[in-house]
Formats: sequence, C-alpha cells, structure tokens
Amino acid sequence: MLEKVTNQTPSPDFQVKQVDPVPKVKEITAEKQDEPKQQELSKEKTEKVIESMNDFLKESNTHLKFQFHDGLQKYYVSIVDDTTNEVIKEIPPKKLLDMYAAMTDYLGLLVDKKA
Repeated sequence: MLEKVTNQTPSPDFQVKQVDPVPKVKEITAEKQDEPKQQELSKEKTEKVIESMNDFLKESNTHLKFQFHDGLQKYYVSIVDDTTNEVIKEIPPKKLLDMYAAMTDYLGLLVDKKA
C-alpha cells in the first residue's frame, strides 16, 4: 500500500500558488493604549442629559437620582417616585454592587495572603 502512494506522480493540474503577503498592523503607542475608548462627558453635558431625562419622566411622577457607591467608587442610578420619595428601581441594583465590592475585597485578601 505504501509503495502505491509513493510511486504516484502529481497530476499536471496541480499547481502551487504563492500567498500574498499580509500588510502589517500599525503598532499602538503606549500613549494611545492608556487613553480611554470613550471620552468622558463634561459635567454640563451630563447635567443636560439628566435634565432631559427628568423632563421625560415628569409625566410618570418620577425622577432620576445619581448616587455614588463608596466601595466601588462608581455611580449608579436610582429612579425615585416624586410623591413618596421612594426608590422604584436602581440601575444596577445596589445589592449587586455591594456583593461585587465584597467579592473584590475578599479576592484582594486572598491574593495578598498568598503573595
């Protein structure tokens, strides 16, 4: 069986074609790697957006409230009822943020102990 395979000659239709070279990808400088992908909104633009969203929500007697989470150092949004001042919904939920902050603290303790 092996002799039959090695004694065969390639068919005349078979030709090897050269592959075109691939152009090089531009290297990203260290300065561009540190830049955030999205530009941060200015305080004025953010206030305008919040104001327009609150105007939209006036008919449902609700408004947006941005709150700062101390553990994660990030903001989250609360939708508050105007009449009762009760929080209707949090985006993302504060309980979820609390759990995430607790997990990162615990993970930090594990890494620090092993190192």
